[in-house]
Amino acid sequence: MRLEYFQMIDKVLSLDLEARTLKTANTVPTESPIFEGHFPGHPLLPGVLLFEIMAQSCGMLLLRLHNYDRMAFLASVDKGKLRTFVTPGQVIEVEARMEHDGSGFARLKADGRVDGKLVCNADITLKTMPFPAPELRGYLLSTAERIGMPMGDAAPDAEATRSGNLSHV
Repeated sequence: MRLEYFQMIDKVLSLDLEARTLKTANTVPTESPIFEGHFPGHPLLPGVLLFEIMAQSCGMLLLRLHNYDRMAFLASVDKGKLRTFVTPGQVIEVEARMEHDGSGFARLKADGRVDGKLVCNADITLKTMPFPAPELRGYLLSTAERIGMPMGDAAPDAEATRSGNLSHV
């Protein structure tokens, strides 16, 4: 995890296009300037970054389902819960699950676990739209490669994917 760059996902553990799920592993760094103020002598990963990890996992799933044809932007976090503290060195495994995709918005659920114990969960809504800059698509493709995202055909019917209908996946 590279907090200063907001690169929260370290590795893809699994991707199931049929079930529309993605599991990621995200190791909290042992040292970061964030821990100097949050909190001295008792470093904790800020809760807002737990939501960011879940949102990025959901976004990577959505990007993959759309075959990197559309960008995902965070629109809302609902029913978010922080259940316990997360500390430096811990590995957060996030499971993202697509619930609905259409009309330019996608609704997903995410759970974060450390050593199998639920530490956070939320309903995440992402807005989808064409990439605002070609460099951004290239950056996200290189990020997907870096984290080990399987890159086979995500959508056999590219037109249905562009329209936001992923019922065939």
